[in-house]
Amino acid sequence: MQEIVVSRRADATPHAAALIEGLRDIGYSLETAISDIIDNSITAGAHRIEIVTETYSDEPYIAIIDDGLGMTEDELVAAMRPGSRNPLATRDEPDLGRFGLGLKSASFSQCRRLTVVSRRSGQTSAAIWDLDDVAERNEWAVQLPDHFDLIPGIEKLGQHGTLVLWQKLDRLTGGYSHNAAKRAEVINQRIAETERHLRLVFHRFMEDAKPLRILLNGRLLRPLDPFARKNPATISDPEEKLTLIKGDVEIQSFTLPHHKQMSKTDWEDIGGPEGHLKSQGFYLYRGKRLILHGTWFGLCRQSELTKLSRVRIDIPNSMDADWKIDVKKSSAQLPPVVRDRLKKVIERILAGSKRTYSKRGQKLVDHERLPMWHRIQADGQIRYRPNIEHPAFADFAESLPPDLRRGFFNCIALVGASLPIETLHADMAGTAEQIVPDRVDEDTLAQAVQATLSVLLGARKDIKEIKSLMKDVDPFRSAWEDTERIIAATIETKEDT
Repeated sequence: MQEIVVSRRADATPHAAALIEGLRDIGYSLETAISDIIDNSITAGAHRIEIVTETYSDEPYIAIIDDGLGMTEDELVAAMRPGSRNPLATRDEPDLGRFGLGLKSASFSQCRRLTVVSRRSGQTSAAIWDLDDVAERNEWAVQLPDHFDLIPGIEKLGQHGTLVLWQKLDRLTGGYSHNAAKRAEVINQRIAETERHLRLVFHRFMEDAKPLRILLNGRLLRPLDPFARKNPATISDPEEKLTLIKGDVEIQSFTLPHHKQMSKTDWEDIGGPEGHLKSQGFYLYRGKRLILHGTWFGLCRQSELTKLSRVRIDIPNSMDADWKIDVKKSSAQLPPVVRDRLKKVIERILAGSKRTYSKRGQKLVDHERLPMWHRIQADGQIRYRPNIEHPAFADFAESLPPDLRRGFFNCIALVGASLPIETLHADMAGTAEQIVPDRVDEDTLAQAVQATLSVLLGARKDIKEIKSLMKDVDPFRSAWEDTERIIAATIETKEDT
């Protein structure tokens, strides 16, 4: 291409007031903004990060204090400069930064006044961006205060470390600028929503041998492991490594335990407010920091059968451009070479989750276990039909006069034909863990237990085997203590007679 001759140049320095206001609308939420500040603390070697909020005063604020290396005044001024780092520059392995915009753009997205105080080698420095001051002066200039005593949160700063202070929280008031109680309620709700995000995004730092400690208003946050690795029922596949020009991509898949194998608290905690259906998929980490989760990158659909699948992907910061990591570090795109690799293993990755559900489902229709329902698959269709040979049905039918027996079996067939398929499908696609078997009264349960027990004893099964068979199917499984009691009483009665 022929080069154009340039003889003149014009100053195109952006207007400070206009550009700095534009930085406010990159798309940060409160949780991604605070996460970006914590990234800087981790890069600075911090082991303790404290988030302090004051929401009820006339001048509410959010302060983030770390015990990292700290900065000199020159380093602080450089850090306050928008675009302080070239995203193409090589970074150290633990460096979680990207564009050199995070501190500023994250802060401006939530507040109009950013104060940073840093202490290093006994020297304290401070710098302030006040957007109202910038709007008035239209200058790229930070304020450098001489006295620090009145800065909120400075008393929590140790011998070394950094304080990031957000004031003039105009983006967090929810429109209640002149209603202190409502404003505090809105901000506190946002902070509560942020807590889970931090527990998830930084969980691997919080699980290390020398863990990062994150405190929110004095309360230590617990790490939230999306893979439930401490649960013995979690299935993990061997780690795979894809070696590329700019580094290694590490891949490991996990299958969460069925909800019956986890406490309700842990199940809901891992699933989060949107549930497990939205939490399945790839979990992309950059330097152990979670970037993106709950997506299959278009390789497959989210479904109820695959909702237990989680896949950890680890990439180094040298691959930022390839993965198109954004300024907020909350989105990415799958490179074609990695996509091709994952396509080859996606069926195996998802099979574990499907097995977990289908294995439990198989017990309900296993003919050796005297199921209440039969699963019939033919002509490309699946039907569920009551098992009229089940002892509870057959035993009762035998007690009926012949003219009533036909009507009884017709009623059972009507129950099967009236199964609410569409409603069940909708419920299973939403919150399957909330669907539970209906409870039966003592008399109904006793009749079913005694009839089943009679058939199995007649087939010369021992009591241990009988209990094993009955424990896997409802209604016995969901009322097992009562079932065991009825079995014991029935056996005792038979022995007495």
